[in-house]
Amino acid sequence: MNKEESMLQKRLVELSRLAYNRGIVVFSDFLNLNELNILHTTPKDMFLSQYKTYGGYDLSERQMAVFLPDALYYEYEYPIQTIEVSPLNKKFSEDLTHRDYLGALMNLGIERCKIGDIIAEDHKALIFVKEEMAEYVTDNLTQIRHTHVKATIGTGVQVDYEPRYEELKGTVSSIRLDSVLALAYPLSRSKITSQIEAGKVFVNGKLITSNGYRLKENDIISVRKMGRIAYNGILSETKKGRYMISVRKYI
Repeated sequence: MNKEESMLQKRLVELSRLAYNRGIVVFSDFLNLNELNILHTTPKDMFLSQYKTYGGYDLSERQMAVFLPDALYYEYEYPIQTIEVSPLNKKFSEDLTHRDYLGALMNLGIERCKIGDIIAEDHKALIFVKEEMAEYVTDNLTQIRHTHVKATIGTGVQVDYEPRYEELKGTVSSIRLDSVLALAYPLSRSKITSQIEAGKVFVNGKLITSNGYRLKENDIISVRKMGRIAYNGILSETKKGRYMISVRKYI
């Protein structure tokens, strides 16, 4: 663990201590995959209070941690707000990407840790932000690249909301991480192995560096800068002992 990772771990432990000592609910900023992995792999006895994570919907990649005092018997809400962004004139709008939306937010001086997932679909985007930033974003996000946009506070999404995806089917020799990734991404097995060994692949939020890791049905696999897939499971077995599987590749 490097210095930066050690500092994050120390900060998360301190949030846990704050929740325990004051008997209050304490939230972190949005955590990325690496940071969530640090949280999940920190020995539980280092935390004085229990924690949960959430990012606005069940399949969210960037999530906040909430630390809960032991005597908590009331409801709480994560301080997450959704911002809906759409072009003022769809006819003259550009085909904006996740990177475009993120770049525009960063140009407003917003720290990355205040921004959760960004879902870009059909010339629109749904952006999850810390509640404290919502009004600032709606007041100041008026243009992305050359496209003039309007940003409004949304009504949120259902927890079981699922971004658009394409279903892929194919045969693999085994339900290993590298085999399933090879079905989803047009890369050679050696390139996939190097991605895994370089610490760029996470399964259900936990860093996996073994290409032989065995997947379970409904596992969510995230590959940094390449996106996410969900392993649906085995559809059938061929006479030669290979497995026909299905995955959802989120667009």
